[in-house]
Amino acid sequence: MRTSRKTAAAVVAATLALTTLTACGGSQGAGSDDGNGKIKIMVGGLDKVIYLPARLTQQLGYFEDEGVHVTLLTEPAGVQATTSLVSGDVQGVVGFYDHTLDLQVKGKQVESVVQLAHAPGEVEVVSDKASGDLTSAGDFKGKKLGVTGLGSSTDFLTKYLAVKNGVRTDEFTPVAVGAGQTFISALQQGSIQGGMTTDPTVAQILDKKLGKVLIDMRTPEGSEKALGGPYPSSSLYMNTDWVNGHKETVRRLARAFVKTLRWMSTHTAEQIAAKMPSDYAQGGKELYAQSIKDTLPMFTKDGVMPADGPATVARVLKAFNPNLKNATVDLRKTYTTEFVKK
Repeated sequence: MRTSRKTAAAVVAATLALTTLTACGGSQGAGSDDGNGKIKIMVGGLDKVIYLPARLTQQLGYFEDEGVHVTLLTEPAGVQATTSLVSGDVQGVVGFYDHTLDLQVKGKQVESVVQLAHAPGEVEVVSDKASGDLTSAGDFKGKKLGVTGLGSSTDFLTKYLAVKNGVRTDEFTPVAVGAGQTFISALQQGSIQGGMTTDPTVAQILDKKLGKVLIDMRTPEGSEKALGGPYPSSSLYMNTDWVNGHKETVRRLARAFVKTLRWMSTHTAEQIAAKMPSDYAQGGKELYAQSIKDTLPMFTKDGVMPADGPATVARVLKAFNPNLKNATVDLRKTYTTEFVKK
């Protein structure tokens, strides 16, 4: 009887130990998969058109088709999404590729596994009230300019445009105003004279005649003009160690996203809008479809990193970021094409 109890206790203890090991991702060996295909992905604003492929992939059922169960979470800015990744709260982020360079010099190895876009998709807008003396990035001096968050990609790009046009980063004030209604309200109230944002916020500002487009980076041509080359932006990036330990899951995620990019390239903005949640079209269906149409040129069709993209991003960041200016960044470690090319 005593022996039976000892045996039963041993079985319970072994079961508990196995459960604990299974729950802790860090306990798995390199090359192993997570076993259940459950993934949390943080998006730097789920309703932003620049990150549309994340929700669209879910809406089209491509995650489920690939056998991965994805929970999409949202933060108002990419920098906050990155914090969630570094802390281990999520397995991936749909955000701007430039964070992978910034994190590398801080000792964190993160890589883009699917490159969703080859242009920023960002627009610098100016309020109608301030449009008289804010006609270019050279007029940023003394202005309050909206960004999604301090340390975000909109913050990075605003600082680059300033420096490129002879304005020091300490000569203007970046203001964290998020996107959507909070950005629009800040523009209306005069808390900011201009700022960097994306669709559908841009479309709503123009429709309400609250502001004008100052710099448009929604197309590869716009990126070339403003930044001097292709600027890979929206991507799925993940911790390199996690990628190496869960290659089959990453491969399935990549397939799902690439299927979405191909689907987008063969459908109209109206057809894409019809697949999205209805509450994303806060300015109305027609305006939402127009915002997608204006932003579509930024997306890749195959998820592959553009050849000269990483070098452009490094040059842009080094122009104003003291942490990166004299640092050596191994660009080969900031992205991989292993999964999308297969």
